[in-house]
Amino acid sequence: MGDEQLSQMVQQGISRRKLLRTTALGAASAALAPALSAGRALAASKPEPSSGKAFEFDEVTITDIQKRVNSGEISAHSLAEAYLARIDEIDDNCSRTACRQKKVPGLNSVIELNPDALAIAGELDKERKSKGPRGPMHGIPVLIKDNIDTSDRMQTTAGSMALVGSKPAQDSGVAKKLRDAGAVILGKTNLSEWANIRSSHSTSGWSGRGGLTRNPYALDRNPCGSSSGSGAAVSANLCTVAVGTETDGSIVCPSSANGIVGIKPTVGLISRAGIIPIAHSQDTSGPMARTVRDAAILLSALAGPDPRDPATADADTKMQKDYTQFLDPNGLRGAKIGVARKYFGFSDSVDALMNHLIDAMKSAGAVIVDPADLESHGKFDDTELLVLMYELKADLNTYLASRPNTQVRTLADIIAFNDKNKEKEMPYFGQDLFLKAQDKGPLTDKDYVAALAANHSFSREHGIDGVMDKFHLDAIVAPTGGPAWLTDLANGDHAVGGSSNAAAVAGYPNVNVPAGFIFGLPVGISFFGRAWSEPALLKIAYGFEQLVNARKPPQFLEKVKI
Repeated sequence: MGDEQLSQMVQQGISRRKLLRTTALGAASAALAPALSAGRALAASKPEPSSGKAFEFDEVTITDIQKRVNSGEISAHSLAEAYLARIDEIDDNCSRTACRQKKVPGLNSVIELNPDALAIAGELDKERKSKGPRGPMHGIPVLIKDNIDTSDRMQTTAGSMALVGSKPAQDSGVAKKLRDAGAVILGKTNLSEWANIRSSHSTSGWSGRGGLTRNPYALDRNPCGSSSGSGAAVSANLCTVAVGTETDGSIVCPSSANGIVGIKPTVGLISRAGIIPIAHSQDTSGPMARTVRDAAILLSALAGPDPRDPATADADTKMQKDYTQFLDPNGLRGAKIGVARKYFGFSDSVDALMNHLIDAMKSAGAVIVDPADLESHGKFDDTELLVLMYELKADLNTYLASRPNTQVRTLADIIAFNDKNKEKEMPYFGQDLFLKAQDKGPLTDKDYVAALAANHSFSREHGIDGVMDKFHLDAIVAPTGGPAWLTDLANGDHAVGGSSNAAAVAGYPNVNVPAGFIFGLPVGISFFGRAWSEPALLKIAYGFEQLVNARKPPQFLEKVKI
């Protein structure tokens, strides 16, 4: 291997130490080399000076933090203080001209800060001294999406002006789990308004209340949605970890576009109580982090039953108390992984990168079955949307009816509010999906019942479970999506492809891991599988992460050079 080739690979995030660690990994890295030096399309643009100052906690992990706290070097209070200063510096919501003049990226990923964050961190420091830490999340700064209820001085609005001024009566299941684990909730992240279910012509990352979130790798690019703010904030080191939510793609897509790890867990592993809903058959929250280990630590803190969410009834027997126990640097060895080829083909560059990564996994000991396509690929696209429209109306009406002091009590009220406030709520796109949902009947309608049954049959028995049974697979692999598209408020999103729908419709787990760069923009790879298979997926995802080491922090470029 020549020095020039090695230099190109290191630019992509593969260190000399990892290349030479073992013979197996050395062989795998050699197989990976063509993907990471295959010309301009697969090469990261050369880093330019960051718009922000050097940050003491850049790329810090939960384990790093706990070591430094235990040694007395830092405290939860000083850590939270540092992150709040970082948010003030990097995330300032300013006009592009003003941002350039102040040399501030203006990511606009944080919609609201927790005014009690420092006080909470201080109390956790006292508790650590008197009783010891509650666990690995003790004192860790977390940002959560602005559709996750908190009963404190912050609001929960799903990015909509319609919910401003109305505060939830109690914490969501997620917020309670975080507080019980000793996490410091720094604030709420911006999102695609109403979790991107308002319009089929939306711009991801935009909300009426929060404005537009930008991608930290290239500020003119889209961060994907709907957990846009959580993805951008984690990538830009504005928090240690974050929580997003997904109905279909809203964790894994922003994780891919922002170069981070995202876990969309099995529906029912984490409580949805107190989360502004889209559809109960597919909704879940999940961890977003810079490493698989941090995501696993956060998943361990969030998982578990909640009497307020019947879907979690089996979580007590299905969950793992510590998902980090499954993280094996040799997790690819012996793993049987099927390649869902029908999710390829939307980008030559993505296909080339994925093909070389698949070869690398094979060299690292994985058993690759290629192709291993879902029998039902493409057969549940229409029925998925139909189910979402029915459940959106029913679930959102139920949520709003239980929320105190709100000016909107139903989906019809929200539609009317948006019509009356078009300048603020609908300057770029409308609410065609809300109108379609409003026209739907109750969940006893035969069309809904048939569509839900079809979704489950196609995505499970004739989908993920079917192909995994056929080939005796441990996981299925596919590209998560393409590089981030240019944000276009006039025309909406330009996403070209992705692989999130099968796991989303089935309610099964999906893990995105950074896979590499195309034109300097990160792309991710997805590992998905059966219900409750998070342990197997995390083992494979961690092995892949250790092999490729593709994560590289953003430089806040105005645009990428193509």
